[in-house]
Amino acid sequence: MLLTIDIGTSNFKSALWDYNGNRLGFASAPMSQDGDSSQWLRGFRFCCLQLGNQDKIKTIVISGNGPTLVPVLLNGNTSDARLWFDRGAEEYQDEVSKIMGGFVDAAFFLPKVLMIKNEEEDLYRHTKYFLGCPEYLAYKLTNCACSVFPSDGFDRWFWNDEVLKKLGLDKSKFPPFIRPGNKFGVLSEKVADKFGFNKNIPVISGGPDFYAAIIGAGITKPGEALDRTGSSEGINLCTENCVNADRLMSYGHPIKPYWNLSGKIDMSGFMIEQTSEILGLSNIKDFFAVARESENSTQRETANAVLQELCYKVKEIIDKMEETGVKINLLRVTGGISANDYMNQLKADITGKEIQTLHYKEAELLGCAIIGSCFLGKYSSFNEACAKLVKIEKKYLPNS
Repeated sequence: MLLTIDIGTSNFKSALWDYNGNRLGFASAPMSQDGDSSQWLRGFRFCCLQLGNQDKIKTIVISGNGPTLVPVLLNGNTSDARLWFDRGAEEYQDEVSKIMGGFVDAAFFLPKVLMIKNEEEDLYRHTKYFLGCPEYLAYKLTNCACSVFPSDGFDRWFWNDEVLKKLGLDKSKFPPFIRPGNKFGVLSEKVADKFGFNKNIPVISGGPDFYAAIIGAGITKPGEALDRTGSSEGINLCTENCVNADRLMSYGHPIKPYWNLSGKIDMSGFMIEQTSEILGLSNIKDFFAVARESENSTQRETANAVLQELCYKVKEIIDKMEETGVKINLLRVTGGISANDYMNQLKADITGKEIQTLHYKEAELLGCAIIGSCFLGKYSSFNEACAKLVKIEKKYLPNS
């Protein structure tokens, strides 16, 4: 049995799986956006209590949002996390970009660390490690500090000894790199005893949330694309080769030798939530119900305007990708919004692409289960596991 964890912006999600891709339990705890990293430990505790079966678990796999930065202090405490959407380090992005030889947005790790060094000297001096979000939870579970380098092609957004020296940053504060699928360490005896796990349970990196979702959605061939909905929305396309294009990122795909081409829509989920509040609707389900109303009304027009705007943003990214000469054959949608037929058909109509949805909407969790199963030797490759475990639920063809 596998325990998988995905730390989202709004929810801490966890699931139990067998090695055949059957989900045996699911739990979710709401998260705030105030940078309180201790809530991730509370989320872990809550999910363990909800799911149980700790004595049957063979491995724990963790993915999560990023680039979220957590300063872990010398005394074992933590300062407030700088969440992935925090762009307060804009003053430092140009300096980092110049050294890295390409644009590095203020939301990434190095501009945030450089800001702390220059503007919060006491915090910088008392920081033992700078960790990402899932790496922080793994550290608390194993007492092993690691940084996760997602794949080839990510050099611009991370660091090496030479970069840290040029920026005047202390390399001892940056733990060594591991890759997705590698082991952080094993559960500490204290954690195992507290939660009822067996001793020496390995804790595995599921990589960043998008990496785990690509695997969990079965995006394994060039031309297949993932539309990962949530608080933000990202398009990830499997390509034959590295693609250079403005406003897009290209880096190694989980399935070698392919590459992943990605574009992002910030705050898409938040846009729906905020519009729901403005319209006086109690939840997102009511928002989609209003959008489908046949009568003309201000609420319906507003809801549809938001949904169409989001779909056109997806189309804009797809068009930008295809301008480079690559082709998108299908778009596999994951996340909570992917359960809505109206939105899926609207997206198919506007983008002109076949939309597919999955049996398990939380692709990050299934992706972590696939990564864990491969780590335990149940499958020889991600490709083999994806072919057996990823199940398509519905298809939506564009209506021109």
